[in-house]
Amino acid sequence: MHRFLSNNRDELIARCAAKVLQRPRRSATTAQLANGIPMFLDQLMRTLVAQENGDVDDSFRISGASGGDAATLSEMGVSAAAHGKALMELGYTVDQVVHDYGDLCQAITDLAVERDAAFSVDEFRTLNRCLDNAIADAVTEFGIWRDASVAVQNSADENERLGVLVHEIRNYLHTAKLAFAALESGKLPVGGATGAVLKRSLSSLAALLSLSLSQVRHTIDAHAEAFALGLFVDEAKNAALLDASTKGCTLLVDVVDAELIISGNRELLLAALTNLLQNAVKFTQARTEVVLRAFAEGDHVLIEVKDHCGGLPQGATTSIFRPFVQVGDNKSGLGLGLFIARRNVEANGGVLIVQDIPGTGCVFTIKVPRITVYER
Repeated sequence: MHRFLSNNRDELIARCAAKVLQRPRRSATTAQLANGIPMFLDQLMRTLVAQENGDVDDSFRISGASGGDAATLSEMGVSAAAHGKALMELGYTVDQVVHDYGDLCQAITDLAVERDAAFSVDEFRTLNRCLDNAIADAVTEFGIWRDASVAVQNSADENERLGVLVHEIRNYLHTAKLAFAALESGKLPVGGATGAVLKRSLSSLAALLSLSLSQVRHTIDAHAEAFALGLFVDEAKNAALLDASTKGCTLLVDVVDAELIISGNRELLLAALTNLLQNAVKFTQARTEVVLRAFAEGDHVLIEVKDHCGGLPQGATTSIFRPFVQVGDNKSGLGLGLFIARRNVEANGGVLIVQDIPGTGCVFTIKVPRITVYER
């Protein structure tokens, strides 16, 4: 395949360019999109050469392993991320990011049929791996820069915030639909990088909706209900187990007293706990534990999430709950998770605090009023 791509490189790029020109709002120059299809094509050829020579490490260094690597971007991932950022700055939508790589896949397939070129199954797998990783990294970077842009816009008046909210909900849903459509085709693995994009999109949508709900504080009492703490913790645990297994850490959950009942807006409190668990899994060190406990203490119920992140920087316990503040090395998010969690807990008459354990980790504690059965 790499010889076929090398011999037909100019033809493939020309076909992609022709497809791009057929779509609206694509007036970017070649220089602006230098990290796009031409560079991807060259990296794909080098990956195939490395595969043919049996140099798997060099292949993964160029284009990444199957499923991608969120910690360290491959050479292809870096350029794909730059491509996604460039398209966002030019005002394009996320579907145009995906279409760029889809154009190349279609051009290769069409030209191979026309030239009666035969490729091996392994070569097609390598092609799909490269496309999967490049799309995921480009879309992720597009989303990061778009979210940062939205964060600035959120300081405007209420009408502008409402418009941004609707726009962002549409964008997150659109990204999720594109990822699902790609997975539905059966060509990409659900556990791959595109599947991870779908998961991140849904998580971002949930966080956005939770933040919006917490801002409409006068509607919270109307949605208050009494519910069993054990079932509540189980629901949060099931979602967190997926994140923990991906990170390579262990989630330990203590047994919860079946008699414990709390009251409040269940969705807001669940979003708060989910944010704490996601944050713990994100920052805890590999092959360590995240511990979830829920128990009664006097007239209150405490829900604790303990991680092994190594501890917080000096003074971070006061700033960590502010919006857009990020104190760890991982800057992949917007720094809103803990802000959302505290607002949701406080909106339900509770408090959220953090205890720093230097050299070990953190313990985040949700404290809400306990109710007895006859109060329900």
